[in-house]
Amino acid sequence: MEPRETSSIAVIGAGPAGLALALLAAQTLPRARITLHDARPLDQDVSADPRTLALSLGSVQLLQRLQAWPAQAAQPLRCVHVSQAPPSWDADAVVRIEAAELGVPMLGAVVAYGHVVAALQAAWMTRAQAEPTRLRHAFGGAVQALKPVAGGVEVDAGAAEVHDLAVVAEGGVFAEQARKAVTRDYRQAAWVGTVWRDGAPEATAYERFTRHGPVALLPLPPDAAGVTGRTSLVWCVPVADDPVQALDPAQRAALLNTLLPAAAGRVTEVGPLKRFDLGLNAERTLVQGRVVRIGNAAQTLHPVAGQGLNLGLRDAQALVQALARAPQAPGAGLAGGSGIDAALRAVEWQRAPDRWGMIATTDFLARSFTWRWPGVGAARGLALAALQAAPPLKGLLARHLMYGRR
Repeated sequence: MEPRETSSIAVIGAGPAGLALALLAAQTLPRARITLHDARPLDQDVSADPRTLALSLGSVQLLQRLQAWPAQAAQPLRCVHVSQAPPSWDADAVVRIEAAELGVPMLGAVVAYGHVVAALQAAWMTRAQAEPTRLRHAFGGAVQALKPVAGGVEVDAGAAEVHDLAVVAEGGVFAEQARKAVTRDYRQAAWVGTVWRDGAPEATAYERFTRHGPVALLPLPPDAAGVTGRTSLVWCVPVADDPVQALDPAQRAALLNTLLPAAAGRVTEVGPLKRFDLGLNAERTLVQGRVVRIGNAAQTLHPVAGQGLNLGLRDAQALVQALARAPQAPGAGLAGGSGIDAALRAVEWQRAPDRWGMIATTDFLARSFTWRWPGVGAARGLALAALQAAPPLKGLLARHLMYGRR
């Protein structure tokens, strides 16, 4: 068999999913030419972005493999505590998932978006400098259009280039996106920011189901001054009956303390919060010709399960693995067409159960908070109690959240 021909891959979007995809392809496909595009300037400081990411263990392991895991800036998660706020059939309905019970060092980790992007970009720059003819980047100019052509796709970023494959990893928030094939406006919003707590257990994340929507607390590492108790807050509420908007910080802290379980500690301070509209916005397929969409470019989910980026990173892994395994005709290689097309068919089938399972789960949970039927809260409490009482089922759920559906 002759050596594999070189293929050309354009990655559009240098956020976490796009950078991870580009690095993984550079590592796994040593003969592929990869071009990374992003509209932001290369010299823009991305490390200061304070948005919080909840990464599963599988995502942490991927970033470690890519030598892009900012361990010093991350807070490991060793316990997840999910509960239903009263009134419910049982005010103590709780599910606790613990890393020690599963034999893993952590369930995942909490880290700032900026730290992840900075680490990934630094790893990419190091690799690109070592192989400048194979690994290229074009920052500071947006991709204007993607056009299918025979055997590939034309990427127009000021000057048109033809690639065998284009991967779109530009996502954005729900309110700013063009509507995709599957869409639902939950008429809910998330208030996001930082709070401070006393008496909070270390390395434990909390999710509380309330009548308005879920409230999530994610522990953050100590700040530069060594202050502990910092916590990332995601507080979901209905848009039409928003109980948060009119309150000042002290009132928000008082309200949070009435909603959260005693085990979560006491909220002492609430920092500035930003509000984001929530909805489902998903493509029916990841693949359209020679264009693949991953992460928020493929599906934007409600944050109730915290799985948006984790799903995108699994998309990236599956795509690169499929390209690496693609059947090769003598002399054809990936660039010959059959290899890439076979890989894309494999990705579509392989990712469907994990992707649609997570879409369906988050959609069901999000819509359940809009139902005003009697007994909905009690049903959620009953489900949590049943899950806690069934360790094998709880373990299966935990592994699904850590690694996705396999």
